[in-house]
Amino acid sequence: MSETGRRSMGGIYVDTVDYSSLLAKIDSSLTKGQKLTITYLNASCFNILYSNDGLNKRMNNFDIIHPDGFGVFLASKMLSGTPSIPARFTGSDFYPLLWESCIRNKRSIFFFGHDDTTLSSIQNYIPELIVAGIQNGYNFNDAEVLRKINESNADILVVGLGYPAQEEWILENQSKLNCRVIICAGEGIKVFAGSKKRGPRFLQTLGLEWLVRLSLNPLKYFKRYVFGIPLFLYRIIIIKIRNLA
Repeated sequence: MSETGRRSMGGIYVDTVDYSSLLAKIDSSLTKGQKLTITYLNASCFNILYSNDGLNKRMNNFDIIHPDGFGVFLASKMLSGTPSIPARFTGSDFYPLLWESCIRNKRSIFFFGHDDTTLSSIQNYIPELIVAGIQNGYNFNDAEVLRKINESNADILVVGLGYPAQEEWILENQSKLNCRVIICAGEGIKVFAGSKKRGPRFLQTLGLEWLVRLSLNPLKYFKRYVFGIPLFLYRIIIIKIRNLA
């Protein structure tokens, strides 16, 4: 297990967690009955926060901001010379570890976000997982959602409303929730449903898995990847130059 801590990437923060340390923190929170809020930082999130100082400050209210994807791992190495993040971390690889831990320890999860088709596939895809409840992210009332989550007595809440809407919702409502661990997952809910398309292992190794998502849905991902990735790298280089000055 690596030592965890919050690191700055030009004023945008990420925690140096790996899979085992994050699982340990989740287990500790559930065992001790302490609330834990978790979100993520990837290249697209970085670009959103870079030009929104108010949102960036609010993100630091999360207990854990885990790295997500090759871009943030590479950027940490570019900025420090060696990776300040201990290893590459992706939500797509972490969530199976999470649900395996939940199955072993009989922990339950409530899923909030995405569409009914995706949500209804989770129990079929992971039959041994205790699904405390589901709620789609397109047609809901906050008070009703809070009631459903609290009445479910879920151990963990996984929220997939998209970045940063899910984070804003959690920061607004976390004090009203009785579940202990609250996780922002974005499109990661599709991993639980078995419907997220991933690239072959060699593309994952090269950090080019985004090419698969772009090819499958170019209208949705063109701006995020074709413009967003070069912009992210440019901003990291500028931060590096400023740090050297």
